[in-house]
Amino acid sequence: MKTVAILSPGDMGHTVGERLKENGLHVIAHLADRSARTRGLAEKAGIEEVYSYDSLVEEADVVLCILVPAEARAAAQTVADAIRRTGADLLYADCNAVAPQTTKEIGETIAGSGGRFADASIIGPPPHREGTTRFYASGVHAGELARLEDYGLDVPVISDRIGDASSIKMCYAGLTKGLTALCTNLLVSAEALGIRDALFEEWGLSQEGMLKRVQGLTSMPPKSRRWVGEMEEIAATMEGVGMTPKFHEGAAHIYRFVGASTLADRNPEDPDEPSLEEMLEKLVELLPAG
Repeated sequence: MKTVAILSPGDMGHTVGERLKENGLHVIAHLADRSARTRGLAEKAGIEEVYSYDSLVEEADVVLCILVPAEARAAAQTVADAIRRTGADLLYADCNAVAPQTTKEIGETIAGSGGRFADASIIGPPPHREGTTRFYASGVHAGELARLEDYGLDVPVISDRIGDASSIKMCYAGLTKGLTALCTNLLVSAEALGIRDALFEEWGLSQEGMLKRVQGLTSMPPKSRRWVGEMEEIAATMEGVGMTPKFHEGAAHIYRFVGASTLADRNPEDPDEPSLEEMLEKLVELLPAG
């Protein structure tokens, strides 16, 4: 293994690429359709630009797809088309926060083009340091993806079934990001009702852990727009096994609401984060009058 392609080197992707490069791999990306911010992050990470998808699949041994859920299918189709045109021999790992049924569709797209496919899911923050982030992997080619452990990533292989790695992400994020949405809903309501300070005082007496957790909500708005699709994929996962999708459909609604505010325009790397009080005041302004 010599070359890894990242689709796309955004907040998570550029850090993954940077870590792989630091550990000896050549890392590439096709940036023609990406934002100026993504281009800047790729340059910061030392990721080399290639100028077509054909070049990308011909050079890469592994493609790591790390995108918002809504772009996952189209990205796989684009790479599959390039594999067909070039006859490239590579492993494609879908690392996106998508439902297992979505992952299976993507796997069929890649396999149908002659590529190899691994299901992967990322749990943890961008891997700036060792031990913080895991790339759970499943499928018959998951062992090939696990070779990235030699280059600075933690890649636990959990099974040979496509969909299992994605399912872990769906259930994990269903709690963590689902709880963030619930807390946001409660706090905006408390702010609108004028009892935020009284609620915080009670939490300080009886729910210290919750009070500490909600102080971290201010980092969420820049991620809210991409979390809408993730909540929808979690809802589809739950519905697929016969459980209610409504919790996470509601969470998607909360993130869509936050995403409509100017708070969501801030880049995640921007250090000028609003206070929780400022965030809640801005969100209350979006509520219907009366």
